[in-house]
Amino acid sequence: MKFPALLTCTWLVCQSALFAQSSFPTLGKVVRIDPQLDALIASDAKIEVLASGFVWAEGPVWIKEGGYLLFSDVPQNTVFKWSAKEGLTPFLKPSGFTGAGTYGDEPGSNGLTLNRQGHLISAEHGDRRISVMPLTGVGKRTIADNYQGKRFNSPNDVVQHSGGAYYFTDPPYGLPKKHEDTTREIDWFGVYRAGTDGKVTLLTKDMTRPNGLAFSPDEKILYVAQSDPNKAVIMAFPVLTDGTVGPGKVFYDATPMVKQGLPGLPDGLKVDAQGNVWSTGPGGVLIFSPAGKLLGRIDTGEATANCGWGDDGSTLYITADMYLCRIKIKIKGAGW
Repeated sequence: MKFPALLTCTWLVCQSALFAQSSFPTLGKVVRIDPQLDALIASDAKIEVLASGFVWAEGPVWIKEGGYLLFSDVPQNTVFKWSAKEGLTPFLKPSGFTGAGTYGDEPGSNGLTLNRQGHLISAEHGDRRISVMPLTGVGKRTIADNYQGKRFNSPNDVVQHSGGAYYFTDPPYGLPKKHEDTTREIDWFGVYRAGTDGKVTLLTKDMTRPNGLAFSPDEKILYVAQSDPNKAVIMAFPVLTDGTVGPGKVFYDATPMVKQGLPGLPDGLKVDAQGNVWSTGPGGVLIFSPAGKLLGRIDTGEATANCGWGDDGSTLYITADMYLCRIKIKIKGAGW
């Protein structure tokens, strides 16, 4: 979801990022709250700006086979590709709305991931579905677009379990009139599971604005961020043997940080190989120990939407409002 006012992507700014660079401008700072952060981020680590001029960048996912990054610009209904060799190029348009006319201010894809076959999985706002597409771009297939015959609101983020099932969130942010949209068919904003048999199961409807999600390294916990300024929490749900989840507990409550005026809300999140949680939220990317202790934050100075591992797993790519950024870290992401 885009929290601040929309910005315009000018031809000049976007085109300037098309050419490969050996050095990049920097922004922001690393805020160290606990000494444990020193084992995760070096003291001289910089937040590099790789490209800028986007309206609202989201969903970064690294493609190991090709050595490049894909990410969404939700309002522009576009997935962009970035690589150190080629710079920035469009990869897919339309990315999340294929209908006629216009569809609100956030019609495109949001969260992206790769499945076990190396195909691109997209949470699509405008087409209100979870889709799968080979990276060759040869056609999309719908994984899920409804629950018990009722269309989703606007799937926001998605992750795949090692068993093959997809877990995803369904807030109202992609609807033309958000939670007041008259085309809504579901009364809640849920977290769902789409099984390998195609069955869609509601995991919880108790979250007001479910957003980003990720599994712990052992897949025993499903973390879900909630982008509600009045209850800006990250929840932790135990994953049961049948793939559903048990009652959730608050992993971290960032509401006081929102009240302090730090930009952003809990949004996209990832987990590293040691089980630390890296979640966008008030003040940038918040870094937590597995026990939920706040170790520090990567302060971009902007409302920060999402993050994802890349390169050899020890680079964190960050989408922060109009910017695509990266920072080198001292540990690898889970699964690398």
